[in-house]
Amino acid sequence: MNVFESFNLCGHAVTVVIVLSLALCESSTHTMSTSSSPAGESSVLHGDSIQFDLVPDIVMHGSVVQVSYQCSRACEVGVEVVVSTQTKTEVAVFRRRWTNHRHLHVPRTHPVKLWFPPGMAYRKDLFMRRTLDVHNVMVRAWLDHLEQDKGDKGHVNRTNTYNGSLVRTFKVLQAVLPSERPARLYPGCFSWMADLMWQLTRDRIHQCPHESDTVDMLTFPMVSTGKSFGVIRKIHPFINRDLERDRVLTVEQPSITVSIWVFLVQWCDKKLCGIIHHVDQNSKYDTPLMQLTNTGDIIIQVRVVSGGDQAFRAHTALPLWTWIRLDCFIQGSKVTLQVKPEMTLGGMVEHTHIFDFQSDIHYNDTGGYFVIGGGRFMPGFHGYFGPIKYYRLGTEKVINFLSPAKTLEGLEKTHRECDVIREVTAAFLQAVTHNQEVFMTGLCHSHYISLWRRFGQNTCRQTWTWEAQKKHRALFTFLETQQKDFTTGTKNRRTPLHLGRRLFEQVVNRLSNRGSNQMDSTTTSSLIALLQMSSCYGYHHASLLLSTIHLAGLGAPVDQQQGHVYSLIGALGDNRLALMHLGYKHTQGIDGFPKDFDMAYSYYSNVGAQTSIDQGRVLGNQQYITEHILISNEDHLNSLTHETGDTFQYIKFQADRGDVESQKLLAKLLFWGQNGVSKDVGSAVKWYTKSAMELEDPAAMYEYSILLFKGQGVKRNMTLGLQILEKAAAKGSVQALNGLGWYYSTILRDYKTAYKYFEQAAHNGSHDGMFNLGVYHLNGKNPHNPEKNETAAFHLFLNSSLYGHVDGAVEAAWYLSTGNLEGVSQDTERAVIMLKQICEQNGYLGYIVREALQVYLQGSRGEALVRYALAAETGLGVAQNNVAYLCEELKQSYDCQWRYYNHSTMNYAPHDSGLLKMGDYYYSSSGLGAVDQAISLYSRAALAGSPQGIYKLVVLAEEGHDVPLIIRDRLNISIHDGLDIVVERLLQRCVELDEDEDLTPCTLALLRVRMGKSWRKMTQDPIQLSLVYISVVTLIIALVTVLIQSALECLQVHIPARQRRHTPDRAVDDRTGTSPVNQAEVNGNGQQDQNDPIRREDRMSRTVRMAQGLWSILLRDGQRVQQTVDLAVTVSGVCLCVLCTLILHHLL
Repeated sequence: MNVFESFNLCGHAVTVVIVLSLALCESSTHTMSTSSSPAGESSVLHGDSIQFDLVPDIVMHGSVVQVSYQCSRACEVGVEVVVSTQTKTEVAVFRRRWTNHRHLHVPRTHPVKLWFPPGMAYRKDLFMRRTLDVHNVMVRAWLDHLEQDKGDKGHVNRTNTYNGSLVRTFKVLQAVLPSERPARLYPGCFSWMADLMWQLTRDRIHQCPHESDTVDMLTFPMVSTGKSFGVIRKIHPFINRDLERDRVLTVEQPSITVSIWVFLVQWCDKKLCGIIHHVDQNSKYDTPLMQLTNTGDIIIQVRVVSGGDQAFRAHTALPLWTWIRLDCFIQGSKVTLQVKPEMTLGGMVEHTHIFDFQSDIHYNDTGGYFVIGGGRFMPGFHGYFGPIKYYRLGTEKVINFLSPAKTLEGLEKTHRECDVIREVTAAFLQAVTHNQEVFMTGLCHSHYISLWRRFGQNTCRQTWTWEAQKKHRALFTFLETQQKDFTTGTKNRRTPLHLGRRLFEQVVNRLSNRGSNQMDSTTTSSLIALLQMSSCYGYHHASLLLSTIHLAGLGAPVDQQQGHVYSLIGALGDNRLALMHLGYKHTQGIDGFPKDFDMAYSYYSNVGAQTSIDQGRVLGNQQYITEHILISNEDHLNSLTHETGDTFQYIKFQADRGDVESQKLLAKLLFWGQNGVSKDVGSAVKWYTKSAMELEDPAAMYEYSILLFKGQGVKRNMTLGLQILEKAAAKGSVQALNGLGWYYSTILRDYKTAYKYFEQAAHNGSHDGMFNLGVYHLNGKNPHNPEKNETAAFHLFLNSSLYGHVDGAVEAAWYLSTGNLEGVSQDTERAVIMLKQICEQNGYLGYIVREALQVYLQGSRGEALVRYALAAETGLGVAQNNVAYLCEELKQSYDCQWRYYNHSTMNYAPHDSGLLKMGDYYYSSSGLGAVDQAISLYSRAALAGSPQGIYKLVVLAEEGHDVPLIIRDRLNISIHDGLDIVVERLLQRCVELDEDEDLTPCTLALLRVRMGKSWRKMTQDPIQLSLVYISVVTLIIALVTVLIQSALECLQVHIPARQRRHTPDRAVDDRTGTSPVNQAEVNGNGQQDQNDPIRREDRMSRTVRMAQGLWSILLRDGQRVQQTVDLAVTVSGVCLCVLCTLILHHLL
């Protein structure tokens, strides 16, 4: 039956036992009777009976039950089998009914054959993979009278049941274990393969995964900045059917427990701040809602079963600067709140607050979502959250320890030390202020009087003791150096934030001017002390730098706990870079931070909202557009257009000549300070004005009109701005259409006209128009459909975010993180990716990157390393690559290079330089799986369009490694293709990517591969192979004959020309070998030949005759050699031409 298909075999809860199962221990048959007739008609009661005569003891398919019954009038008899499982009770699996009209007052017997579901009667097999594990099996019989009409003819009442019958009986059958049940017989035989598969899987035991009702909502400290950006958690139903059933049964009688650790830096600066709250599917507050007041009290609100909301206030006055655990127990209608401080501080002891709402509380944790801290509709407090445990089915004993203990204790300790530093500084500044007239005069005073005036004030008290000065020696040294500035400078110079900035810049300057590329321990210790003071003053670039030093080990040993402490402190100060740092760490799950997209979203959403606000203040000197310049790439550095550079001067020259594109480019560079150009809003407005008013360029007209509306760099003029905006829209500017929509919406409050302009702009691709149109849908201001349409708004926000719209990304990410909108599933990872991309547009991050680039170009690589490291810790890929490059240049540890190159590869769109560096690292290492890692990294670089990545894959393929399937699919390479085809396709793609360069390694490698391919084709053809042999032989002959001819020519050159012109008869004499003087005489009378001219002449004549004979021989043989050379060269030339033609044919 289909009813068994929904049974879940997993679970361990004991089934609820029905009342009738009290007879489980009895083996005899029981009969019960009830009377449905008026009192006194005992004949009806005693005239009806039913019982089992024969019934099996165990569950057996096809067994027979004998039912004996007697009816006093027309009756209906029924037999049924009910079972109880782990999740359900009294499920009918068999039912049979019949009627008796004629045989009244006569005992009758009726056999009934029982048929059980196969999953209950047989063991599992090839076709029945799931069996039903039943706890109780009961066969029941009952009898009831038929209803009578006016004709006294009974008819069946189909509403009759066992519990409502006149008489009834039952028998409990013994359930058979699934392993002891008989095998089911099938007609025919299994195939060999099917039988083999069954034999391999028959003994496999399927188990449900362990599932607990305890949820760790937070395991790592979370920063609450006091804004509306908390951690969103969504609770899903239990997988285990027993647990899910228990949860559903307690929706209107809840039993839950929530344990929360909090660390308050200050109480709520608003009326109410969120600690934890539950939002239902309709975006309304649900049970529980826990809030903090501005006096340190706690308010707990719940929703009761009747539908209303009720709350109570616990007067707790929570202490500051210490960890406190809040345990909230909800049981039925009662709420208990226990406040437990980590340690007894200032008289704070454990408190318990109990309140009974007198009505059951409604609670469904799977509807909607939970928010830890501030949410979209409520701000959070200023402090930290520690571990949070949630017991979905309640508990009497809470086990929630403060962990990680060292990190949280270090956090508390650091805050207390910072509080002391701020007190000391305030006292010092007060002393300086009181003695200002002394420092301002030019008189000399006694040193002891000066010390008394400085340290003898009652306002300083214990702060100025010798122990305090010794402990804070670095602080006092710094304050002494700044004393003159305190007395002569403005009041702003004495603010803690200004002091923190001065300390930070001092540290950075010492890093750049110390003259060494390595930091020794003494230098590191002193710099860390200064940075700690800067962090305490509230300048949280120092907090981020401290975190970087401890996490990356830059000049100091790696200390993740200290790194975590300063990461959290920097984020508490709402520093944009520190928030991005935490978001990035939780996104990747590195440096000891758990991978948690929900926590990453809370930090990134904060920065995203600040980025939207910062865009309206981008004219400040602390904000620039983030530029992706790799300092290891010469092309990137050469592309910078400084004011004194040739490129900038050329653009300016073209702009002066009236080129509108040059004017717009120059205005953009000056307005935003891009590409190495300093900000100059006044000059930018001049060029915008010129291109808009004189040349009437639509894009420039829109930009200039916005400047007029906002009064940025020019006097505000709404009328002129509207006129120019309308002109720009008429000329086809899409952004101008959105601008007109903004004007009609914000200034004129004409929403219908504004909607028309927004709609036109959105349909033409304006991301601002898409966002504004989404806002109209969200607020129900669509004139065609005034209803609130969140779905349409979400899709418009999402589309605008694809074009880089900051506000659109923030709104779309919120819907993705909650998953509370119908049709939009929760996808926090996607939300984090969107927010990270728009957060990297933040102007303050761009300022850090620009400063790092400027100091690098000025030759200060140490300072550039520090500033790039700050940006790299936020997850900015270009900064990570630059830090790794600087670590390599400055001879820093290899871990520094590996760390940042490795981190750059973890980004969602990494630069290929980092991928290639890490690929080379793994390729050169000998670890297990290193080559596979290298192939993966090279493949990612190749997919990103890197020719070098493809070339690396070619090298690995030629070494015998497999090319990844994703690369094969992209290049249409089959898994059956040989190595030659794979290598050729890869190199061909590499050459296509390197089309800007004429000669590359890929080009040469592709030529080599194709030449080898052509050669193999030629050697496989006998005719072409013979041609190759002929070409080689003739070429060798030609070379040999050429060498012989060269030797003969050398001999010819050494014979004197005058010896070649003697008479032929002398030549004949030479050939005959006759001579008037023999050789012996010449040798014997050599001395005489020198003195006798006649003999000397005769000897010379004989030499000439011999040379002439040799010349005639060489002349005759040289002609033959020349003929051989000509023939060999001709044949080899023809063969080579044919051979080259064949090679070109194969190549093409």
